[in-house]
Amino acid sequence: MPDSPGQTLKPGNPRRQRLIWWLLLLLLWAGATLADRLWLAADGRLPSWDQADYLNSAVDHGRALGLLRGGGWLGWAHLLDLSPKIPPLASLIDGSVMAFSGESADQASWSLALWHGLLLVVVACWGRQLGGRSFGLLAAALVALCPALTALRVDYTLDIPLTASTTLALWLLGRWQTQSPAGGRWRQAILAALAVAGALLVKQSALLVVALPSLWAALRSMGQRRRRLQALVALLLVLGLLLPWLHHNWITTLSGTNRAVIESAAAEGDPPPLSLASLLWYPRLWPQQLGLPILVPGLAGGLLLLWRGRGQLRCRWRHPWQSLPAGWSWLLGCTLAGALATTLSPNKDARYIAPVLPLLLLLLARGWWQLGLELRRLWGPALSAGLLGGGLLAAAGATAQTALASIERPGPSPIPAAIARMRASVGDAPTTLLVVPGSPDLNEQTVSYLGRLGGGRIEARRLGRQRHEHSLVLERSSWILLASGDQGTNRPPSRELSLKVRRDGRFKQVGSWPWSEGRRVELWQRRDGAAPRFDPQFIALARGMERGPEGLATLFARIGPEHQLDGHFLYQQRVRTWARQRLEQDPNDGDALWSLALLATLNNRPSEAEGWYSRLSQLQPANPWPAAYRAVVQMADWRPAAAVNGLDQAPAAVRRQPVVSALADLSGVLSGRLWRLGDLRQHLPSAIEEVVKRVQAGAHQLGPHG
Repeated sequence: MPDSPGQTLKPGNPRRQRLIWWLLLLLLWAGATLADRLWLAADGRLPSWDQADYLNSAVDHGRALGLLRGGGWLGWAHLLDLSPKIPPLASLIDGSVMAFSGESADQASWSLALWHGLLLVVVACWGRQLGGRSFGLLAAALVALCPALTALRVDYTLDIPLTASTTLALWLLGRWQTQSPAGGRWRQAILAALAVAGALLVKQSALLVVALPSLWAALRSMGQRRRRLQALVALLLVLGLLLPWLHHNWITTLSGTNRAVIESAAAEGDPPPLSLASLLWYPRLWPQQLGLPILVPGLAGGLLLLWRGRGQLRCRWRHPWQSLPAGWSWLLGCTLAGALATTLSPNKDARYIAPVLPLLLLLLARGWWQLGLELRRLWGPALSAGLLGGGLLAAAGATAQTALASIERPGPSPIPAAIARMRASVGDAPTTLLVVPGSPDLNEQTVSYLGRLGGGRIEARRLGRQRHEHSLVLERSSWILLASGDQGTNRPPSRELSLKVRRDGRFKQVGSWPWSEGRRVELWQRRDGAAPRFDPQFIALARGMERGPEGLATLFARIGPEHQLDGHFLYQQRVRTWARQRLEQDPNDGDALWSLALLATLNNRPSEAEGWYSRLSQLQPANPWPAAYRAVVQMADWRPAAAVNGLDQAPAAVRRQPVVSALADLSGVLSGRLWRLGDLRQHLPSAIEEVVKRVQAGAHQLGPHG
């Protein structure tokens, strides 16, 4: 090996060396991809809940772009509708890849190979910057052999895209923040901003990895006028790329993040963020995730590096960051910041630390490098190179053994046969199938994914996990998937619902297929064709909104189950058509106006909803609730100034209503009128009290399906 990480193995033509370097990196990616394809071919599992959910998202975005059968371009608003909780970039890319690779789970996994290729390129380039071409290839090889990352390369989630995008962002950000003349260039600032925005548009949890390094780089730039301007432009670019999605979906994003992080952590019993168990949660996993054949030589080489530099320990202790070679302080800081932020996140899962693993592997590669230098000094370059290669082969063998042990080959799944039977009856018509069983290989996400392959429009939903939903399922569903015996879930109501469907004369069994453990999966269809429509009830629920929170209590209790029964929301187009026809006959028809206002609200079209609520305010000037709803959608559209102006112009009787007063004060404060903060504190408690009282009154009035 070379005498120092910065030297090349042999002098020669630089252009030829670069070509060889890229070819070796390509071979490394090709070898890893071949191993992944062989694993996917051997493993017979269907995608489970999370995997099928991400596959469905990719199909949605591919169809929205007009690249996959069964869809077409319907505009930006429709495209943004498809990513209510998780940003759309990965799904846009993965859906585009599906147009070339195919829609099956194994075919769609080619997108993971591309994301992994990006990760290898970034790590290799980062390593080349730190220690030369050979060191970059070594770091990339360790990433390709890392057991945790190897497992994620065949697991259709966002972890590999997130890891690749965050690593790219940190590398480019580090190139910009370094001292001039190497750093501080406009091109570097723009590329770093694009990469940071891209990482955040893959998944919002990228903040855990990129937030602190970005803040550090921005603060360091404040001392130089040119860099301050670059940082400002970069910030504006990041915000400009994020805001269209965030503005459209911020409410569902916040609620989804709360459920995924806070509520999920509480439900799964994860330790408190500042507890010792939390702080050790991920470090205790690293021997398994990184692999002992990678971890042990890296740590041993790191200790040797410290021993060799023991004479400079006093200087390094006083100035730890300045004494490190160029680029290493940035890498170490990013690693510590990412590990700390991920550790402090309430929700714990082994794969959530994945974006930090390439950074750890770059540090471990330095240990490998130092170990190679020591072996070269003791036994010569040939033997040291052989030992290095042997270490990589040992790591490859251990990772391959782990991968082989994880292969599963279950029996044939009954879902494709059930879907084929159903499509023979409904074709490509939009249809909802209720799935009662719940297990990794048989669930609503997996059934939806398989039901949508090849242009299919079968949406699977889950309803009936609570007993009070059973009568609604029996009354309104058309297609139901059951299992004999155990439904694969520990919820007794699911088994009770299965028995009720069999005993109900309105349904007939149209197919049965073997599942597992002696159970069978059964497809049931309503005998008398279409189920009763929800349209009249929706119109009544929309009209009930004029009663304020009392009507909202009934609406919220019933709209969710109905959306499970109608996964395509077919009722919405029918109601919209009916309402517009009514308005042509009578422009002041209350049922039609309230229905259109509610549809626009549910569809996240605040400007359209504002228009309908304005017309209702003119039609019902003494009713405070149209004005209140209009203010709410205006604030949801990030226009609090319009909300407070509209409420301040409402009739005096409306303004005196506690909820309207509180909304006016809240929107005033949000629009910068901080002098209304005192009024908000005064009016908010009475507004909350009234809303609670009215919601409780509405809840007591719920019918049998509430």
